[in-house]
Amino acid sequence: MSKRIETDLSTFIKFWLVPLAILVAIFLINKALVGLIIIGVSIFLALALKPLVRRVNNLFTKLFGKDKKHQNISAIFAYLIVVVVIGGILAIVGPVVVNETAKFVQHFPETFETTFGGWEGINSFGRSIGVDNLQVEINNSIEGLSKSLLGILGNNLVSSVSSVADIVMKVVLVLVLTLLFLMEGPNMLDKAWKNLGARQESRKSVDVAKRIISRMANVVSTYVSHQMLVAVLDGLATMIIVFILSLVLGLSPSLAVPMGMITMVFYMIPMFGQFIGGTLVTVLLFFSNPFAALIFAVIYITYAQIENNLIAPKIQGDALNLQPLIILCAITVGMYMFGLLGAIIAIPIAGCIKVLVEEYPNIKKARE
Repeated sequence: MSKRIETDLSTFIKFWLVPLAILVAIFLINKALVGLIIIGVSIFLALALKPLVRRVNNLFTKLFGKDKKHQNISAIFAYLIVVVVIGGILAIVGPVVVNETAKFVQHFPETFETTFGGWEGINSFGRSIGVDNLQVEINNSIEGLSKSLLGILGNNLVSSVSSVADIVMKVVLVLVLTLLFLMEGPNMLDKAWKNLGARQESRKSVDVAKRIISRMANVVSTYVSHQMLVAVLDGLATMIIVFILSLVLGLSPSLAVPMGMITMVFYMIPMFGQFIGGTLVTVLLFFSNPFAALIFAVIYITYAQIENNLIAPKIQGDALNLQPLIILCAITVGMYMFGLLGAIIAIPIAGCIKVLVEEYPNIKKARE
């Protein structure tokens, strides 16, 4: 038995308009995804710099008295401090990497002879594993790899130039937006809360939302500051190890500071940064002294185990109150969703989700 369902025009329009609006919103978000990511990264960096801005502002207040203009000055000053520090790290590390690589290339024949016994030693090793002339095999492999690399470089030269220009533009845009968020973000947020809480019936909901946003911002700034603290400890450990090796094995003591900066910077990348930084330092030390590189690798891996299992969880986990399992799951999901960027922001996002879960009863109560 068939039934006839009647509906008015407005209900019919809403029935089709809502799914259509959702599809249009998804399409627009997808088109603007890169721009939204750039804005999100800028907000993340602005929140990360918030503690430094606050300290600079407190210093200005002590020196010159309280003034609203100090907020913008503090933001610019803190921003310049970070830019100068990053520029100083690049200025110190860059020449060392270039010099060590050039030194390795210059002394490669001597190092090759003393370390491996020259081609005769390589061929002897080849014969022990069943290869009659390992030298020829290595030369053929290098020649084939060189031709492949030249072909790839030749085919992708134009696209590479375009990609580099695109990356530079995005980096500049992030830097500009970060500074603007630091300067204008607090005032914009205060005006938004004031307008949203103008009505008496919405004031309670606004108070809950304001507290949640404030807690989330605190999660991001806490994560970055504590991650930076562990990174500094990692860099100091590298400096001490390299400096001791320079005294014992005759390395240049000037390598200690740049090597420490390398591991410190790469440690800011969750999960894999410590491995990348330690590997890079080991390779650079190998260029000067293979035996020193081996000793550094052993000592650094030992320290890394202590740091990852005792120091970092104590500093980072206690600050965000997140279990190691949740941190690892968050990093895994973030890495597979957004790559390196996702791995970097995964932990603070997990902390923000934890805030939402804790505040859910208050959200529900405010809505009622």
